[in-house]
Amino acid sequence: MPPSDNRIQSSWHVETVCLLSKLNVDHHIEVELNMDELDLTSAESKATYAEIKGYVLENSGLKVTNLYIAQIKDKMGIKERVNYHVSKKEDAKVPQCPIDKEKAIIEALEHFNMID
Repeated sequence: MPPSDNRIQSSWHVETVCLLSKLNVDHHIEVELNMDELDLTSAESKATYAEIKGYVLENSGLKVTNLYIAQIKDKMGIKERVNYHVSKKEDAKVPQCPIDKEKAIIEALEHFNMID
């Protein structure tokens, strides 16, 4: 005999719904997160290109480009998004990062815990 539509079906599925839009100011919980206690991966603790440039300039006096930073990040195994600004010329010459700037960028990446 097929089940009728008015039968109650049970399941082991449990949902918790929290209503966050209405805060009772007399009853609330304060949460404090200490960032030192969190286990961040290198990808989660990324520095911006501007921060890397600033660190390199301040500590070595060298000005580096986004291209050089991207080259070194690639060399160190830090995955980046796809570069959509690739030259359409077959013989396009891409300048390579000089060794002194490479060392300064690697030092910055180490400073920002992006590499070991």
